[in-house]
Amino acid sequence: MKQTLTTEYELFNNATELELEDALLLTEARNSTALSYAPYSKFHVAAVAQLDNGQTVYGANQENASYPVGICAERTLLSAISSQYPQHTAVAIAISYVNEIGDSNRPISPCGICRQTLLEYEQRWQHSIKLILSGQTGNVIVLQSAKDIMPFSFGADDMK
Repeated sequence: MKQTLTTEYELFNNATELELEDALLLTEARNSTALSYAPYSKFHVAAVAQLDNGQTVYGANQENASYPVGICAERTLLSAISSQYPQHTAVAIAISYVNEIGDSNRPISPCGICRQTLLEYEQRWQHSIKLILSGQTGNVIVLQSAKDIMPFSFGADDMK
């Protein structure tokens, strides 16, 4: 039996169309790409979270000559949150990038392992995380939950 799967998201022409709080978080993510260490891929990614207590937490990808030892911005961010703010949760995460060898003007989405990790944190925290995805300019995609980019997910319930 054939079935259809749909994902709901909002598409904005640029960051000026976002709610002020989301626009500010995205600006932080765009600026935080400077925290990335990406001498090999030249692809600098930053993820910035707004926590439920109002705190802002930053993460950036960190590469290593011994691929694949590096860590993505999203997982760096989630590790920082759980280590530094264990009693708090992320309400929203903005993700942006700078591509030194190409354009940085369209949204990118997290890789598969980061999607799985984001979903795990949603389950752990028992609430969704708004994702704001954009390059340095151009369109912005806003999703209300990591589930929206990982519809056929694997989680703790699957291990019971």
